[in-house]
Amino acid sequence: MILSDREIQAALREGVILIAPAPAETLFSSTALDLTLDGVLLRWREPGSDPSGQPIKLRPSGPGFNLRTMMADPQYSAGIAIDPQHGFDLGPRTVVLGYTQQKNYPPNQSRIAARVEGKSSLARLGVGVHVTAPTIHAGFGYNPEDRKHPGLPIQLEIFNVGNQIVVLDIGMPICQLILEEVREVPTKGYQGRFSDQRTFTMGPSS
Repeated sequence: MILSDREIQAALREGVILIAPAPAETLFSSTALDLTLDGVLLRWREPGSDPSGQPIKLRPSGPGFNLRTMMADPQYSAGIAIDPQHGFDLGPRTVVLGYTQQKNYPPNQSRIAARVEGKSSLARLGVGVHVTAPTIHAGFGYNPEDRKHPGLPIQLEIFNVGNQIVVLDIGMPICQLILEEVREVPTKGYQGRFSDQRTFTMGPSS
């Protein structure tokens, strides 16, 4: 069952789900909550930037492959601070990683999970916000040392398949969160590889 705006607001008031900072009234629609874009992006290096001059070849199933290490390695990626005045130009056939300004935590005991979906206003320009993984699992952002921990921001794979440059601004509505009821209490919280992810929003890596 998808939660309505009134149910989402009640869940926030009662601490059934945690979102910080508290979302403004203007971010709610009838059955979703808009989330806004944080100020730092991460962009993968151009394919020809390998010292050999050849395109970088990645093998995710290979031994030793570590995506999180690559995200922190300036050989493969670069952090970009969005200009507060001019924004960031997302060109055609470009992919960047970004984060929501809001931190999220749906406790697994609350029997709430969520989906991140794009905004139709951006989709009509060819801009999407996730490639294949829209699910925010129950227990995402859980901190066993702090039950009131506000959770984690949601990482977005922002891509442009259109023909125009689309400007991304800090604080713009970038995606929508659709909350759904889980029928039974999960036996454990989310423990995927990004369960303790930390953002690159502290500043650009290069």
